[in-house]
Amino acid sequence: MQLEIIQNKIYEIRGQRIMLDFDLAEMYEIETRVLKQSVKRNLKRFPKDFMFQISKKEAEGLVSQNVIPKIQVLGGAMPFAFTEHGVTMLASVLRSDKAIKVNIAIVRAFVMLRQFVLTNKELAAKLAKLERKYNKQFKDVYEALNYLMNEKKKLIDFEKRERIGFKK
Repeated sequence: MQLEIIQNKIYEIRGQRIMLDFDLAEMYEIETRVLKQSVKRNLKRFPKDFMFQISKKEAEGLVSQNVIPKIQVLGGAMPFAFTEHGVTMLASVLRSDKAIKVNIAIVRAFVMLRQFVLTNKELAAKLAKLERKYNKQFKDVYEALNYLMNEKKKLIDFEKRERIGFKK
């Protein structure tokens, strides 16, 4: 399974990266109800930090992001959201060869996404450091430019003044 396809099915809800039950069911080539039944039979394996049911408001947010075409597609039941750990736990619940292969691909996608985020954080920190360094160096230049701009404005204002004295 292509990592890009999997990464496009990883969303962020409640500050966590998750995958939705219907996307996982499609990847595992099973019906969503079968996936949910398997999870419900093994609820002890899925604490809240592994899996949670999204709220109607969160589902509406997914509709607005075009993740779900419309809320009626869900059939009244809100989807389960699986964190990276929850997806890994699905491997122990769904034991088919397909499920094992898909889980390996999904875990790799989560790892790549985490590495990407960490790389971006490091890059952002380096940019911020450079910005602080150069802002300090150019502070005097900025102050001088502001001073000159203000002086120029004063000169322009001076020229607009009405002259006192003899008028010709």
